[in-house]
Amino acid sequence: MTGIHPDNQVPELKDYNLYASDPALRRAVARGGAGWRDDELLRQGAEYGCEATIRAAEDANRHEPELHTHSRTGERIDLVKFHPAWHTMMGIARRNGIANLPFVDQRPSAWTAYGASLYMHSQIESGSTCPTTMTKACIPVMRLNPALFATAQPKLNATVHDPRDLPFAQKDSMTVGMGMTEKQGGSDVRTNTSRAVPAGRGAWGEEFLITGHKWFFSAPMCDGHLVLAKTEERGSSCFFVPRWRPDGSKNPIQIQRLKDKVGNRSNSSSEVEFKEAWGVLVGDEGRGIPTIIEMATYTRLDCALASAGFIRQALAQALHYTRNRHAFGKALIEQPVMTELLADMALESEAATLLAMDLASHFGSTDPFDVAWRRLVTPAAKFWNCKRAVALTGEAMEVFGGNGYVEDGPMGRLFREAPVNSIWEGSGNVMSLDVLRAVSRNPDDAHLVLDHLQQVASQDSRLRTQAQALRDAVAQPPAELERQARRFTQRLVLTAQACLMLQHASPEASAAFIGSRFDPDWGPVTGITSGTSDPAALLRAAWQ
Repeated sequence: MTGIHPDNQVPELKDYNLYASDPALRRAVARGGAGWRDDELLRQGAEYGCEATIRAAEDANRHEPELHTHSRTGERIDLVKFHPAWHTMMGIARRNGIANLPFVDQRPSAWTAYGASLYMHSQIESGSTCPTTMTKACIPVMRLNPALFATAQPKLNATVHDPRDLPFAQKDSMTVGMGMTEKQGGSDVRTNTSRAVPAGRGAWGEEFLITGHKWFFSAPMCDGHLVLAKTEERGSSCFFVPRWRPDGSKNPIQIQRLKDKVGNRSNSSSEVEFKEAWGVLVGDEGRGIPTIIEMATYTRLDCALASAGFIRQALAQALHYTRNRHAFGKALIEQPVMTELLADMALESEAATLLAMDLASHFGSTDPFDVAWRRLVTPAAKFWNCKRAVALTGEAMEVFGGNGYVEDGPMGRLFREAPVNSIWEGSGNVMSLDVLRAVSRNPDDAHLVLDHLQQVASQDSRLRTQAQALRDAVAQPPAELERQARRFTQRLVLTAQACLMLQHASPEASAAFIGSRFDPDWGPVTGITSGTSDPAALLRAAWQ
């Protein structure tokens, strides 16, 4: 979109279609077999790019959630109030399938369709994706308690948002969060101290009363949470803990405070205390961590998809700005050093999109290769896309100059939003160690992935070197490899991205990506000169 303003000020990017203007995304949808969703994704793309949605996203973040612990008569209510714009964004997310699509539609390609919707939604308002994607991720876990799931399933499958604060059986839909981390442990959930005491058996199975705390309890207004607590007999177990007990009384989950977060301001994250909160067992007693980790696997995919969306939005904003801003007699985008920078960002965006959308296409399948790819690449993609989103949103802010460093523009919120995905569901170190854990526990899976990469890499000498280096690395003693966990994960991701670019991007883009990313001089201040002689062509192809 271009148009010269008399004062050389750039008009706001609005009323555009996020899906129609993103050729890499559209190709990924077609390649993933989700062409049946194309018309709906075009509708969603227009909805996300329209001014009304952009304003709602801004309002949801400007008017932050408010905690009300007590009623006017002194009763404990633990209520978080939201601006109407929050419910607008939650309604859009729900309607667009982000809360349940791949578990409601049994076609494997539904994962690709889902990925496209989450990728677009995250570009406009990311806070509302937290309770929405957690709801999606809880579905396979809650199935482990058939009686509970029979009641919850219609509410989980719903495509409407119901903001009412009622027992979930009385609502049109429900949301579900998770409560894992505690004060003393963080990612080390084995040190959790919350305790669960048996309280009999009811309609939904074994009942417990839970006492303890959660240091990060995301979206406390969810209708229920999957929570880790220890039983005396078996240890760490997973429980469904609803906001309201089945008898209609409020469950004693006391919200101590809302977190004052750097970003993700529209979404309420909290600290809570359980005062003999009622819950039911989900999965086997003593198997809480493996049970709830399945939920985390799905949300790690979501982190990779959302961060690819952040990178895409950073690129779109930068392209729009530089096409409409002039300096030294030219549009900024025509200045050679800016053209080079933007082309590098375009490559990063395409590679991140390919990585995340390809990963989504491997979900919903029991094929051994798909399972192997998910095990190794999910933590690796989360590690890399989330880290690169922080860098790329900062780079785009710099493209705007001072206009990017003010709150009435789009870049401040996008920049603050980016780091949350690097931290949520495991930091970079945790993800790197999870990659190595997948290699050591499932060596056959590792060889399936490395065989595939080596086969694709055979087309390019630089890629062959990288694929062989990965094989050499996994042959090292575990202690030595662990010291190199982050380096190994970076190499795995870059090799996977390069292979995907070689398979699915244009020859110009794949040559530029491989030529730059495996150049020892490539980095944040360099560019792609070694890979292409026409970076402007990459920009023309990146946003249509």
